[in-house]
Amino acid sequence: MSETITAMPSTNTDVAGTEQLSMQQALNLALDEVLADNPKSLIFGEDCGRLGGVFRITDGLQAKHGEDRVFDTPLAESGILGMSVGLAMAGFHPIPEVQFDGFAYPAINQIVCQIARMNYRSRGTMPMPITLRVPSFGGIRAPEHHGESLEALFAHVPGLKVVSPSNPHDAYHLLKYAATRPDPAIFMEPKSRYWQKGPVDTTSDDDRLTGARVAREGRHLTLVAWGAMVSRCLQVAELAAEDGIDVEVLDLRWLKPIDTEALARSVGKTRRAVVVHEAPLTSGLGAEVSQLITQQCFDTLKAPVERVTGFDVPYPSGDLEDEYIPNIDRILFGIQRVLEYRRG
Repeated sequence: MSETITAMPSTNTDVAGTEQLSMQQALNLALDEVLADNPKSLIFGEDCGRLGGVFRITDGLQAKHGEDRVFDTPLAESGILGMSVGLAMAGFHPIPEVQFDGFAYPAINQIVCQIARMNYRSRGTMPMPITLRVPSFGGIRAPEHHGESLEALFAHVPGLKVVSPSNPHDAYHLLKYAATRPDPAIFMEPKSRYWQKGPVDTTSDDDRLTGARVAREGRHLTLVAWGAMVSRCLQVAELAAEDGIDVEVLDLRWLKPIDTEALARSVGKTRRAVVVHEAPLTSGLGAEVSQLITQQCFDTLKAPVERVTGFDVPYPSGDLEDEYIPNIDRILFGIQRVLEYRRG
């Protein structure tokens, strides 16, 4: 990595209890507090210990909490997740890291056949309180296999919860929430937003953690997104406002389960929707979101739900990311198609 950020540095404080943190800092702080609060929690993965992870999310945690609580593993994702299963069965709360999203494929058997099913298979006697951290999506111009959008794969598996924060405040609170639940959760961190700074209120419990969040109010159309695409949709909404188009941005946050009520409220108000994600179009999570919107708002929709997504090709390496990831122009054209739609 050409740029690294050290853990738990001094931060700027805006108001009482609110700090300006990057998402990297917010995640690091959340993990630090989870380790302090729960002696059964363990953090491990490739380079998670002494180095503090490729993105320095676990930086400083081994020195503070010890090598038996934060440690490195061999370069074997199937082993990392298989060990997580055994630790969970023994009463621990593992918080493993897969170094990059594309490295999760070798561990799919452990995730799908063991982690997702063990509680069901044991009739509730063996919960799997595993929080799998996955640096996700593109935007950092990395080599092949270092940028993927696996949310549809994970969301399709019964027994898994899937969550993706879009800003430092949500990253801090959602990770702490996921890491204290008895269910396995896939925590998809938008790696291109690790260095984004924003206000984080660390003094009070955020009680709005289990559903979607309206990131921007609007009247004419709803943009639905998650992870890194939320920030891009907010940029689009500002540009659309210059032309008098009032766009609402709904940050889905939870990709399994999806907050159907929030979708219905937002699209029921605007009566138009565009779903934006980095994953390929075919069988992407946008298809599920579009169906839920249609099911809930069919009588009031003024246009079919539009999807602006990646293409049906393997996720490209860095040189082609700008062509693959939905950009501002593509999202604006999606908005235009929905606004100009006329029946008949």
